[in-house]
Amino acid sequence: MNIHFIGIGGSAMGSVAVACRAVGHTVTGSDTAIYPPMSTVLADAGIQWYDGYDAERMMQAIPDLIVVGNAISRGNVELEHTLTERLNMTSMAGLVGSLFIDKNMSIVVCGTHGKTTTSSITAWLLESANRHPGFLIGGVPGNFDVGCRPVPDALHNTADGVFVSEGDEYDTAFFDKRSKFVHYRPTVAIINNIEFDHADIFPDLAAILRSFEQMVRIVPSNGAVIVNADDANALAAVRNSYAPVEPCGTAPDAWWRIDALNYGANASTWTMYRNGALYGTFTTSMPGEHSVRNCAMAIAATAHAGLTVEEQQHGLATFRLPKRRLEEIARWKGCVVIDDFAHHPTAIAATMRALHQKYPTARIVAVFEPRSNTTTRAFFQHELAECFAGASAVCIGPVNRPERYAVEERLDTAKLVHDIEAQGIAALSIAADRASDPLWGADVVAFLERHVASGDVIAILSNGNVGRLRQMLSDRS
Repeated sequence: MNIHFIGIGGSAMGSVAVACRAVGHTVTGSDTAIYPPMSTVLADAGIQWYDGYDAERMMQAIPDLIVVGNAISRGNVELEHTLTERLNMTSMAGLVGSLFIDKNMSIVVCGTHGKTTTSSITAWLLESANRHPGFLIGGVPGNFDVGCRPVPDALHNTADGVFVSEGDEYDTAFFDKRSKFVHYRPTVAIINNIEFDHADIFPDLAAILRSFEQMVRIVPSNGAVIVNADDANALAAVRNSYAPVEPCGTAPDAWWRIDALNYGANASTWTMYRNGALYGTFTTSMPGEHSVRNCAMAIAATAHAGLTVEEQQHGLATFRLPKRRLEEIARWKGCVVIDDFAHHPTAIAATMRALHQKYPTARIVAVFEPRSNTTTRAFFQHELAECFAGASAVCIGPVNRPERYAVEERLDTAKLVHDIEAQGIAALSIAADRASDPLWGADVVAFLERHVASGDVIAILSNGNVGRLRQMLSDRS
């Protein structure tokens, strides 16, 4: 089959395109400004991609199927041609559901936080136990060299195969406003947590809950919903589940109960109980309570796939975090530089606690870039002021594309700095007019030179490039 991806440069789209090529399809794609590493990944996979969109080019070799990226909207010339000529089209999530999952056991990892890490753990536990899972992971997994992989031919489209998906609640495509995760038809659904996020598509928390409820309704009665036992929103989303619900957490009545937690600088250990009976004791080198919860969810899910406690323990011992999850990327002026994807106040607070566990004697200097469609607005004005507890200094980057919102709707970084300083933490916000300069990270470097000393930890918290700060600190280590 000849498959053409409109918007192939996105991490998930590109990964799925490579997986399609790996199973023998002819794949092409188009996008604007595709840079390494994705441009290199596509070229190495033998995928022809084009810079820019061109309907004439599509007429020369009509694809059997066109995959329309989530970021593609009406007016795109290739999309308009697809609609006018009534060509066969689908979304990325729709393609994964039909081409890669189909009849396989489907483990779908959902929630506001922890999806990438939990899906990576789940896939690796299965892989290390020689179950050869397929998977779709939104980040760059530490134990695999690709973000998407099909189930082997011998297991594909059978109940013996397992496919693990990072289940995004974001909408699917311009023509399908359902959350992506409904296309993966979970046999086992993991719901890590639910908070308000994605303010560009969800008007309020109630709308997000409805989306999760829709996903829960399609879990079969012989499947399971593994839900955070300590999260009221997540528990509310599963109230009407036809499938068995297995709460997982520290709550005394949790079906999968986490107990005897012990945190150390180099490892965390805990015991798990399954429906009141001792299940096993586990260890992870990942710091933070959120890491233990992610592991516990993956353990519960893979138990449904038949893994033993011993197999799960072995897998955890060899698991490596995905890129940009508490990742040490450089040493700068005697400081450890940590890169973390945290861009929501709850995730930032969890990262700060994990860093204090891993580096108990170090001062933490945080750099946060307000970039997501939620944190650039005033929704979390108060929460962002509270989530840097324990930091010695905090630098706030300029609001990304501030022109999108009226002043009263926009995150007030000056007020944010004032509220952080009121807690005895040194703080600075980069001037708003610096946002247009792609090298505004140089202003952060100047801040760091005034506030860090050898032995400190610099934590870069963002889902963006932070004015190329990472490269600046790596180049001047």
